[in-house]
Amino acid sequence: MLEGIARDSMTKQGSKSLRRDGYLIANIYGKGLENVNAAFKKNDFIRAVKAKTEVPFDVKVDGNVYKVVIQEYQKHPVTSDLLHVDLMVAQPGVKATYKVPVTTEGTPKGLKNKGLFIYHTPRVAVKCTLENLPKSFHLQIAGLDTGDNILVRDLEMPEGVECFLDPRVPVAGVIKAK
Repeated sequence: MLEGIARDSMTKQGSKSLRRDGYLIANIYGKGLENVNAAFKKNDFIRAVKAKTEVPFDVKVDGNVYKVVIQEYQKHPVTSDLLHVDLMVAQPGVKATYKVPVTTEGTPKGLKNKGLFIYHTPRVAVKCTLENLPKSFHLQIAGLDTGDNILVRDLEMPEGVECFLDPRVPVAGVIKAK
């Protein structure tokens, strides 16, 4: 479980000193909950996010445990260092927007025809409750040839899960290499 500290100072100077000490600034919020201003060790946060197997994960701040999902993060424009992250508390029974990862299986046959496999949308935004949240959208890509795409409308949405992306948006496909 990822552990963090509560931030006392909300000033620019306080945030700068925490970043200098290796912390990542975070806000934790949820429907009907008071916002929590927190900070996590940057390397611990990155390790925890890479190791998670489901969309929501647990964090502990000041003795309170929250089940959160990453809503947004900000990077430095030049160095690409993480600067800030927004974490939303995943509450049971509350409909919210989640970004579900896309996983693939197989090797596209278009790779033999000088094609290049590409994720157009590595995470699909869905609206549902925590109970109905899928772990991921699993795609079979073995039949994809050069120029073929899997679109949002081709995804199988579980009951109670709705996607508000345009159904014509490609999720993954094989493009022609130049």
